[in-house]
Amino acid sequence: MNILLLGAGGQLGRALAAALPALGTLTALDRSQANLADLDALPGVVRRHRPDLLVNAAAYTAVDRAEREPQAAQRVNAEAVAVLAAEARRAGALLLHYSTDYVFDGAKPAPYVESDAAHPLNAYGRSKLAGERAVLDSGCRALVLRLSWVYSADPQARNFVNAVLAQACTRDTLDMVADQVGAPTSAARIAAVSAQAAQACLAGRLAPGLYHLSAAGSVDRHTLARHIVARALRNGWPLRLRPEGIAAVPTPAASAAGEDRLPPVPASHAPRPLNSRLDGTALSRALGLALPDWREDLDAMLDARRPPQAQPLATGRPKNG
Repeated sequence: MNILLLGAGGQLGRALAAALPALGTLTALDRSQANLADLDALPGVVRRHRPDLLVNAAAYTAVDRAEREPQAAQRVNAEAVAVLAAEARRAGALLLHYSTDYVFDGAKPAPYVESDAAHPLNAYGRSKLAGERAVLDSGCRALVLRLSWVYSADPQARNFVNAVLAQACTRDTLDMVADQVGAPTSAARIAAVSAQAAQACLAGRLAPGLYHLSAAGSVDRHTLARHIVARALRNGWPLRLRPEGIAAVPTPAASAAGEDRLPPVPASHAPRPLNSRLDGTALSRALGLALPDWREDLDAMLDARRPPQAQPLATGRPKNG
């Protein structure tokens, strides 16, 4: 089986590049080799590789910047995805595409299921929802997997875990929102389940369509930040910040609300859903698997990471940013 992976340079793409070779012959392309913003070139990329499985892990993910560049987000997250869906249909390939919890407004008090009505709060969410619909309306055979709060073991990746650890090395205090709830999910876990789902769909054991993929359990960002710092300290990280130095604040007054960045928040800060919990029961039952509690993969990743060199202590209160 020929597999074409787009977005191989991102944190999810790197995890997929490690998991997908078990299914067949993998060609993994990063943005320099397949830029989704270049709509005219995309058909040729797909046709040259003649995939049986086309995996799209590429996306415009700068949530705040999308408020200023909605057309750029729409081009990559929706228009380019429509091109990929058309090419998948033309080739008879299975398209595996990823979406986000940001298609929801977060007002529901319970975890979201696949049939819940979408209502994005920001330009990024609107572009991802448009991409979902482009795939599902295209007539191609496809799996669309919604994700939330993704992190990886890569210390250079832009995610909440790395942002907290970076701030904890240089700060004594940190404000963190306590009213945004979700389930941190490992990119490696997502990649492993994705490979299993693709294989099952190709074999006719899993129906194509839209599914939620998320770790079990849930946690608010304030508790999560304290958990990350406490675990890193236990593992010998030379952090200035202590769990008790992380203050709980509501989102409107927060100096740290983004999932991949910490203070300061710019004037163009995009609103986030307070409830990012995704109910993954449908996919878990279909595949006969039980995803672990969010702590399991996160703790294993933190335990395996080597601490950075100790940072010199500065005098006075550290500046934001």
